[in-house]
Amino acid sequence: MAKILVAEDDPQVQELVGTLLDQAGYSVIRALDGAEALDRLRREYFDLLLLDLHMPRLGGLELLGDLRQCLAPPRVVVMTADSSPETVLEAVRGGAYQYLTKPFDPSTLVEVVRAALAVPAPPPIRVISACPNWVELLVPCTIEAADRVQSFLDALEADLSVEVREAVGKAFRELLLNAIEWGGKLNPRDTVRIACLRTSRLLLYRIADPGPGFTDAGLTHAALSNAPDHPTDHERVREQKGLRPGGFGILMAKAMVDEILYNEAHNEVVLLKYLG
Repeated sequence: MAKILVAEDDPQVQELVGTLLDQAGYSVIRALDGAEALDRLRREYFDLLLLDLHMPRLGGLELLGDLRQCLAPPRVVVMTADSSPETVLEAVRGGAYQYLTKPFDPSTLVEVVRAALAVPAPPPIRVISACPNWVELLVPCTIEAADRVQSFLDALEADLSVEVREAVGKAFRELLLNAIEWGGKLNPRDTVRIACLRTSRLLLYRIADPGPGFTDAGLTHAALSNAPDHPTDHERVREQKGLRPGGFGILMAKAMVDEILYNEAHNEVVLLKYLG
């Protein structure tokens, strides 16, 4: 049975989280502040730490920095109402596995916990730039890493409208998964370099994968290549190649943002969403 430490100074939130995880079959220990949590972590082994950031005596970000004092630091899921860019990026630098913005749906919490516990020793997401208006990361070529980085970027875009945030998030995820699966061949030793640039009037994502790129003629397995009167021809090609159902990613992404630009080799792509 996985052992989870919940570090949360709000008794109501702590009780809710603890009850949900108890019911999900986990062994749960509670700590009311960061100092109590650190003391526990120095004496006991935990598989996972659910960490609030703003707590008395020792805050969550400070606790992240102190985890190196532990013989076997747990994986960390941050849960907080603070989605300021500085806080999100500091959590990434501190090695947080995923970021949950309060208030969150109870089922989402359980899903994130299960996912965090299911992956053995995930490779880290490396921070290249942590300026609030210029975020740049190196993401390992795994589906799990794509889920993790999406949680951080969703938090960074919390001030956008739900409609814009969801559209950009879906488009970014589709193209990131393409880069990881096709460019990086799902090799966790390779990385995709992503950048998120933000101004008052523009949101820009850049995704660069380690592969050689592709040509439009080679996309017969994608919906983008279909003739207007044959919208599902690519599904037959995917079946012949033994590929999973899908192939709508690029077409969907084009419908969700204002512009998509590829470099000549097609191993780098830029997504633009105008905000003004």
